[in-house]
Amino acid sequence: MLQFLIRRLSGAVVIMFLIGAFTFFLFYSIPQDFAQLACGKNCSPENIAVIRENLGLDKPITTQFWEFMMGIVSGRDFPQGHCAAPCLGVSFDSGDFVWDSIMDRFPLTLSLTVGGLVIFLLFGLGTGLLAAWKRGTAVDKIVSGASMVLSSFQIYFLGPIVLGLLVYQTGWFENPKYVPFTDNPGSWFVGMLIPWAVMATIFTAQYTRMARSTMIEQLQEEHVRTARAKGMRQRYVFFRYAWRGSLIPIVTIIGMDLSALLSGAVVTEFTFDLAGIGRLAVEGSLTKDLPLTMGVMLFGAFFILILNIVVDLAYAYIDPRVRLA
Repeated sequence: MLQFLIRRLSGAVVIMFLIGAFTFFLFYSIPQDFAQLACGKNCSPENIAVIRENLGLDKPITTQFWEFMMGIVSGRDFPQGHCAAPCLGVSFDSGDFVWDSIMDRFPLTLSLTVGGLVIFLLFGLGTGLLAAWKRGTAVDKIVSGASMVLSSFQIYFLGPIVLGLLVYQTGWFENPKYVPFTDNPGSWFVGMLIPWAVMATIFTAQYTRMARSTMIEQLQEEHVRTARAKGMRQRYVFFRYAWRGSLIPIVTIIGMDLSALLSGAVVTEFTFDLAGIGRLAVEGSLTKDLPLTMGVMLFGAFFILILNIVVDLAYAYIDPRVRLA
């Protein structure tokens, strides 16, 4: 296990370096004066020259890349002050350190993602297990039919409908807003409830179908049939043998969905007017704020790599037949 973890973490470092190099040279290959972007319109040539020197844009591209990568490891010095590691540069638009801007938005995206994940896993896996347990009955048909209908919805379609009914028409809820959990747990929960419910409605349908199909497949495995032949109770066989084996594909999809949401829930945040990482990435793109856009991309890539490692570790824990070595 330790050797596997060391090997995967070492590989993640190499992959992050390659992603950083590709992203850096891709952005800086654009025929655009970044000092002009940072200075804005109606900027004098003298000011542009000062900004170019302060940002290190007057140095060779290889030197700029080396300073950028070293800033991630050990930090960098800018006219605004020292940027502590991991330093992702300075925003052209706001003049703030990119890492600080990401950290200001990250708690909202994390709350949105983790809260939605918990809800749609509980309901999705629960209804999927129920449908597999009651396979062929009216319950199975109702659950399967409802999941087919709900899985066709999208957040940008369902979100405004829920807002119109629960916020603007009935007034049962306030507009979704983010309140830090440490400030007021109750307001944090209420403010995120509608986005969680919309996300859970859509994702629950997907996980219901997946849990049902994987459970039915596992119930046909030899070890499950052997357990039944030994006279074990149906409920014990269902949860002890079949359920555990069905988690492998589900964990894979969870890792993919969670990494995508953490990388930037753009649609969800724009639908509910929430200022998270996804919205930050769009704002950086619209203002041609390349350091900010690069920083969000690298931050998302980092989480995708880490979550892939966590998923691989979960495989061995769920199914002892999977060997990490």
